[in-house]
Amino acid sequence: MEMKKILITGNMGYIGPVLVQHLRKCYPGAHLVGFDTGYFAHCLSTLEQLPERRLDSQIFGDVRTLPAQLLEGVDAVVHLAAISNDPMGNRFAAVTQDVNYRAGIAIARAAKSAGVKSFVFASSCSVYGLAEGGPRTETDELNPLTAYARSKIDSEKALMPIAEPGFTITALRFATACGWSERIRLDLVLNDFVACAVSSGAISILSDGTPWRPLIEVRDMARAIEWAIGRDATRGHFLTVNAGSSKWNYQVLQLAEAVARIVPGTTIQVNKNAAPDKRSYRVDFSLFEKLAPRHQPQVDLDQATREIFEGLSKFGFKDPNFRESPWIRLRVLNAHIEKGRLDEQLRWV
Repeated sequence: MEMKKILITGNMGYIGPVLVQHLRKCYPGAHLVGFDTGYFAHCLSTLEQLPERRLDSQIFGDVRTLPAQLLEGVDAVVHLAAISNDPMGNRFAAVTQDVNYRAGIAIARAAKSAGVKSFVFASSCSVYGLAEGGPRTETDELNPLTAYARSKIDSEKALMPIAEPGFTITALRFATACGWSERIRLDLVLNDFVACAVSSGAISILSDGTPWRPLIEVRDMARAIEWAIGRDATRGHFLTVNAGSSKWNYQVLQLAEAVARIVPGTTIQVNKNAAPDKRSYRVDFSLFEKLAPRHQPQVDLDQATREIFEGLSKFGFKDPNFRESPWIRLRVLNAHIEKGRLDEQLRWV
């Protein structure tokens, strides 16, 4: 499918810079537009260039009030914008529902009215929550444990009836993101472990190390989004698919051990007396493997770990208190509020 114009919401976060770079290669002639409120615009982990230089235009605005005219002539919308992890969702539960659910549905409806052909929604495997037993498929029972996960399920349910011939909607239930980005986040499990190893030489696992997590590297997320943008609608005008690789279902201790292999001198401490972490689930990605054989994940755990290590080292990262720093998304939002830049509804003052 030819793409003349693609709109990416929330492009100035962690995934956006990697996605834009990928789409620029896939669709060199396409007009790429970013729409972002700019909460994390300054959280750069590159000294080389502003990632948004790869776009044709960058628009600043709130997805709760996205101007309808921005959708004119757009072929595909990639909806990344979200209050995007559990700590932020817990702190801003009402805002999470407004931004992640209500705004996303309004944008999908507006996109359909404007003649957009494809709408890609970044959902999450966190919808499975506590999932004992075997890996979860798309048809298994959902068990959301957080405001973030609930917002994703609510969105999927509301998006389904909006899809129709000529307007394809794909909800990609992504595994936990990891890997290097020009706006690195250190509040994601693998990224956090590498940051601990680099800054203090020790990884302290807050759980007993047994919870399961499926992971996906950011470039592989971009590959999945590329597939979803132009996918064949014969599988359904609305489709929910787990996006990741069955090889990337890891226990938390295994992730720490992978980091210790890559970062010399790293020690691992496990809290065997920790209360059980209820967020534990394995995921079955066989549907994605069947539907998107040419867009399967290509980055393995050691490569992802090594590149985070090299990226942090190149950037001179040494902060052992990084969990209190701007590398953590919740800290950035709280700092904006404390300085009077944002109100409690996360609107710019």
